[in-house]
Amino acid sequence: MKHLPNDLPIDLPGGFAPAFALGYADPAGRFALIDHDSPLPVLARGESPPQPLEGMAATVGEEGPFTPVPGTPVMLRLAGEWQGTVTVTRSTDNGATRNPLTLAGAPWASFTGNACEPVWVEYEDGATLYLEFDITGGTVSWRIAQ
Repeated sequence: MKHLPNDLPIDLPGGFAPAFALGYADPAGRFALIDHDSPLPVLARGESPPQPLEGMAATVGEEGPFTPVPGTPVMLRLAGEWQGTVTVTRSTDNGATRNPLTLAGAPWASFTGNACEPVWVEYEDGATLYLEFDITGGTVSWRIAQ
């Protein structure tokens, strides 16, 4: 990091130099300057993402578990000529209980057509995601990854 000397000359005609400081809220909620000894806090991502799961589905079935790295969006891709429903479900007990995802109490991550989008961000260690298929016609190609 480069440090500017404190004796920089201020040239006319202005006679002044605007200065600003960059900071963030420290743990006590006070302004903390960002400098070499107090850098901007960031989230270190030490964990590698899990291997993607992918395949094809043409009937009723399920796939999983997919164990996401917390704090990273989970992407789902559905493609092909198909009819039916694909639903993402979540478990915190190794798949014994699976709950459909919701957002503000409404169904979330339940698809009746092709998609390629982030469907969830998990924050609980050990939670797992599953895909549940109810395909009534055609074949869906799917992929879930981070």
